[in-house]
Amino acid sequence: MGEFHVSSLVVHAAADQLRVVEQAISAMDGAEVPASSEAGKLVVVVEGDTRNTLLDKFEAIRALPGVLAATLVYHQTDDEEEPAQAGEGVEQ
Repeated sequence: MGEFHVSSLVVHAAADQLRVVEQAISAMDGAEVPASSEAGKLVVVVEGDTRNTLLDKFEAIRALPGVLAATLVYHQTDDEEEPAQAGEGVEQ
């Protein structure tokens, strides 16, 4: 059993570099951009198996050329459980 982390960020990018920033984030493993605006705001969802993995991705996003700010909006941690085997947990 391990952990699963998911976070969302609001990223502000220079409007003239929005598409480049969006493409760079989308190319990262475990990151996606489900929404963006022409004004330079992006909603970013980041997933990983450890908190440090997410922190590394946050720092990589903040360091991208054209990124003006990145703000954490949401973070959730869940325990990953192995699926129950057939008949497991069923009393007979």
